[in-house]
Amino acid sequence: MANELFELFGSHLFDDRMMRERLPHEVYEALREIRDEGKAWKPEVADVVASAMQAWAMELGATHYTHWFSPMTNTGSGKHDSFIDGVRQGDPILSFSGKMLARGESDASSFPSGGLRATFEARGYTAWDPTSPAFVLGTTLYIPTAFCAYTGEALDQKTPVLRSMQALNKQTLRVLRALGDTQTTFVQPTVGAEQEYFLVDKDLFDRRLDLKVCGHTLLGAKPPKGQELEDHYYGSINERVRGFMRELDEELWRLGVPAKTEHNEVAPGQYELASVYATANIACDHNQIMMELMRKVALRHHFACLLHEKPFAGVNGSGKHNNWSIITNTGKNLLNPADKPEEDPIFLVMLCAVISGVDEYADLLRLAASCPGNEERLGGNEAPPAVVSVFLGNKLTHLLAELAEGHALHSEDYGALRMGVKSLPVLKRDDSDRNRTSPFAFTGNKFEFRMVGASQSIGLANAVTNAIVADALRGFADRLEQAADPAGEVRAIVADTWRRHGRVIFNGNNYGKEWAAEAKRRNLPDIRSMADAADAFLAEKNVAMFERTKVFTAAECHSRYEITLETYAKHIHIDASTMLEMVSRSLLPAGYEYLTHISRAEYYAEQNGCASASAKALVEKLCVTLDRAAGAMEALRRALCALDAAELDEKQRANACRSLREHEMNALRTEVDALESMVPQDRWPIPDYSELLFDL
Repeated sequence: MANELFELFGSHLFDDRMMRERLPHEVYEALREIRDEGKAWKPEVADVVASAMQAWAMELGATHYTHWFSPMTNTGSGKHDSFIDGVRQGDPILSFSGKMLARGESDASSFPSGGLRATFEARGYTAWDPTSPAFVLGTTLYIPTAFCAYTGEALDQKTPVLRSMQALNKQTLRVLRALGDTQTTFVQPTVGAEQEYFLVDKDLFDRRLDLKVCGHTLLGAKPPKGQELEDHYYGSINERVRGFMRELDEELWRLGVPAKTEHNEVAPGQYELASVYATANIACDHNQIMMELMRKVALRHHFACLLHEKPFAGVNGSGKHNNWSIITNTGKNLLNPADKPEEDPIFLVMLCAVISGVDEYADLLRLAASCPGNEERLGGNEAPPAVVSVFLGNKLTHLLAELAEGHALHSEDYGALRMGVKSLPVLKRDDSDRNRTSPFAFTGNKFEFRMVGASQSIGLANAVTNAIVADALRGFADRLEQAADPAGEVRAIVADTWRRHGRVIFNGNNYGKEWAAEAKRRNLPDIRSMADAADAFLAEKNVAMFERTKVFTAAECHSRYEITLETYAKHIHIDASTMLEMVSRSLLPAGYEYLTHISRAEYYAEQNGCASASAKALVEKLCVTLDRAAGAMEALRRALCALDAAELDEKQRANACRSLREHEMNALRTEVDALESMVPQDRWPIPDYSELLFDL
């Protein structure tokens, strides 16, 4: 049975082995060069590929195709067209040409564009991405595509990633050549994403308007038990959940997504799924597929899958760890320090490029992890703080310091782990302790960017990471190409990096108050809100860097600034409107009904000469709580109406929405949660936290 399941892997993927089998050799080679070596697109291969791809897809039951793209909504999109291209004598004419494969058209004005496209300029185009394999899901052939405006500006998450990969490849090859590597022909960033999520029973989900509309709870009193006992993390997986995970694995494996590690996460009802590494572009597609299939497969098991960063107040939220490295075409990981990193100039230069890029563009990394839900998560004991820093571990930190300061190198042996039981194996102590509090941690042969939110596309995070490292490598390559002594120049690069950017390295507890004070002393940016993070798109140094690397134009930076603010404001506005509807139409009426019930009981008890002091006190407490909740509701309603009536620009509106959430929405939640704690569970009209978190 296990062998049969593993044989499913890639069975619905038009991957390299399928292309070798079904395409003429010269066409396959042309595609391979485009995919693996960054060669230019060759339109003459499209018709041959389209014919083979259609035949293959129809054998798997496909009747339609879609140009599948990732607009700036953190979702996958595409319209589904059938292979029917006409009718002759009552029979359908099936057609799928190279033109249909390579290009599609969509209504660009209906997706976020930040002013790049007006409604009357609706045309947008999708362009086939031959570096990411097509796949069949259900009865549809999915063709991964880029999405752009009529004038060529990127309107999606994929195009910037592809551009950044080109930039990283170009600058890394310059460094490699300057340091004597004549064998490597191309390099690619690789990524493995770890996806956290919650599962709740579908019947309970359907009874909560906030979950259906907003994807997270807006109200809810703390349950008697949350994650305090730490008994859910890595615990035994519920059989019903295990069935969901099993089917999800099968669905992902069919599409060639190497889903590998799954386990219970910290909070009740929370889980994680991690995939094996792929090139950055394909990894972004894999994570998008994973999120879509999680939702679909969950429904088959009568679950709802929640990808919001903070679906429940007071318990662990969900993130997405982006594990990033750089691999050559020969399979060498350029971030692998091996046994003697001090003797590997390429590793030292690559490491310095990452440190330099992270410090110079920390605001962009913070922006890349910005979404409305992540604001409620960053800085808690479930996610790194908003201050971006790099964890290297003591060994690499000391190595850089000694090289920079010209001191003799000291070998550090961290010894073995001995547990006092003779029968247990002796384990080697690892300096790379995978600091769970660090936003950007070196974990042996890669960097783990731990700030990204669970609902986000990883596109921007990887476009930014690739771009800032490429830009640092550009400067290093200029120096190395002009150096008479490349080895000496590497030492100078290490010294300059340590002196100028060593401030970003921190190996301690990022949650500690001491670090907050120290980060401020080091003048590291502490960007708390998504509205403030958006400013990074307009910062002059950032726009200049994006234009140098050709990842974004100035116009694209400005458009994404507008989209970031607009998205933030819209999410909070929807949350506030949903909260008002729940409270006014459901929760307050339930409170008044219970007040009537208790008041009647208290009245009849008094009439019968057995007045109840506790009942009288409960009536009084209910009256006070209901009045406070009603007052808070009206305050939120007035504030929302004032916000709607105000003439504000996007930044002002985003800040006003942030204030609305921090004040009026939080005040209403406090009062309604207090009311929930007083009303019996069978009289409260929505499922409470105990049911949502534990009824699986």
